Amino acid sequence: MSRNTDLTKVSVFEGKRVRKVFHAGQWWFSIVDTVEVLVENERPRKYWNDLKKKLIVEGYIEVSDKIGQLKMRASDGKLYLTDCASTETLFRIIQSIPSPKAEPFKRWLARVGRERIEEIRDPELAMDRVRAIYAKKGYSREWVEKRIRGIAIRQDLTQEWKDRGAARQRDYAILTNEIMQGAFGLKVDTYKKVKGLDRENLRDHMTDMELILTMLGEATTTTLTRGRGSRGMPALEKDAGDGGGVAGRTRRDIEKVSGQAVVSGENFLGQGEAKKRKGERVKEGRRLLKARI
Repeated sequence: MSRNTDLTKVSVFEGKRVRKVFHAGQWWFSIVDTVEVLVENERPRKYWNDLKKKLIVEGYIEVSDKIGQLKMRASDGKLYLTDCASTETLFRIIQSIPSPKAEPFKRWLARVGRERIEEIRDPELAMDRVRAIYAKKGYSREWVEKRIRGIAIRQDLTQEWKDRGAARQRDYAILTNEIMQGAFGLKVDTYKKVKGLDRENLRDHMTDMELILTMLGEATTTTLTRGRGSRGMPALEKDAGDGGGVAGRTRRDIEKVSGQAVVSGENFLGQGEAKKRKGERVKEGRRLLKARI
């Protein structure tokens, strides 16, 4: 089974996270995560390794054909090769695990496995699901619509980068940092510290104006890349820096006229979590913001 570099997605069943990646036209799910959901066992990885040996001996599944190792992001933020299975294969594995959760999990799995196919046929379904998720988190409708528009602009840009020579996740990070540095004078990691964030998505914690300027930087970068016919990382980095610079000049104009900084330490963490992190990270964030070039 070929190794992938897809970004890990997460679905939640009864409060437990199940990682998945879209590969070869279908969802592949982490088997260890599935075992952890179904079995009250503190060592789900060992449980799965023992079960896999048993299934191989019994000829129940052909591991080489039915189970693949795909890269998934772990809790430490790094990508590791992980045993994964398609929906069909996972159904067969679940049948060999005695658990009262097996049937409801299979129904949940069938629904989740179907969603991506539906979204490919009708992309608006994906946007509707994203809207619903943000609404449940308490975001305003106006903010959500900006966030949705930002997602579309970002997808358009990353497709251009992919088509024009960005081949690794590190390439996308470099190009994104060029835009953010130009627009806000901050790289992504530093920007997250300013907001007191850890592993959260930075854009989910931006204000309306921050989102708008991010969209401006990325949309301008896309326009420049297409207009210049750029190819290869050096040219793409130049486009990203120039696109971010357009947003940066706009930001400075706004700040000059309004007398207020655009970059904000505001975030959408729950009050308890925000309070917990206040002493740990906010002071450092403020120092970084003052030191911004």
